[in-house]
Amino acid sequence: MNKFAVLLYPNFSLQEITCLTSALTVWFGEKIDYIASESREYRSEEGLAVIPAKTTAEVDVTDYDCVILPGTIDPLPALFDRKLIDFLQKGADADTVFAAISSSPLLLSRAGILRGKKFTSGYFMQMTEAFPFIEKDNFVHRGVVEDGNVITGIGMFFREFAEAVLRRFNYDVGDDFMRDKPEDYSEEELTFYWSDEEYKAFLEELKAYSE
Repeated sequence: MNKFAVLLYPNFSLQEITCLTSALTVWFGEKIDYIASESREYRSEEGLAVIPAKTTAEVDVTDYDCVILPGTIDPLPALFDRKLIDFLQKGADADTVFAAISSSPLLLSRAGILRGKKFTSGYFMQMTEAFPFIEKDNFVHRGVVEDGNVITGIGMFFREFAEAVLRRFNYDVGDDFMRDKPEDYSEEELTFYWSDEEYKAFLEELKAYSE
């Protein structure tokens, strides 16, 4: 089993990482730690309120095989969150894989993790002028870029980003990861049944709600 973490900060984007997190947990049975700099409520850009399971003070970034950074429509609160950046900085020379999408490569740049690495991002290019820690000569205009222990992606390519991360850890995602078309399936293929054992387990669980 691999150890995964997702970082939370104000206005983080669920949509950009849920292909990845759902595949990790539902398909492959992995557990994900949701971490933030403080133990408080964080709202996603979709409006969902989330409370982290752990804080950056309670864990070390090198405890994880992969740290996932969702994008955010407002990156400044995270960018100037000293606890969060300090947490990331401890992984600058580690083997931990950092998977950052949309605007979140900005955080990796600030933490020194992108130093000397090719990367992409969905932030506005004027940010490369506003923040001297961004190595703009290493910016690559592609949907997903991998360089060493860093995987970066643009938000609209969330599926390709997820696939890149999953393949990095040798999960079998097939040739058409989350690209199935409804019209390609027959009625029989779209009719689902439990096994007898699974149905029996469901009926046992149902009893608790029927009593």
